[in-house]
Amino acid sequence: MRSGPEIANTTSVLDRITELFAHALNVDVPSAETDLFDTGVLDSLAFVELLLHLEREFGIKIAVDDLEVDNFRSLRQIAAFVTERTAARPPARSARLVAIAGRRMDDC
Repeated sequence: MRSGPEIANTTSVLDRITELFAHALNVDVPSAETDLFDTGVLDSLAFVELLLHLEREFGIKIAVDDLEVDNFRSLRQIAAFVTERTAARPPARSARLVAIAGRRMDDC
């Protein structure tokens, strides 16, 4: 079961994805649970466009191995997928600090 902050983060991501569908893809989805494939909201071209927008909006990379249809069947499932991906990647700032610290250690 998801904890408070994780639920809040998923809701925030869901809001952003809903906006992405409305403004970038020009599609109004009736609910977060609507099956995007069965209703014809996502076809193959729209799906590729969605992947591009998700990568740009959330700074994630979606590998071919991640392309399981169930991860993208509804807005809520997309939000969960994106939340999982963004939580799994190390923060950019931390990686940069490690690199800087490593260079300083080399100078010693």
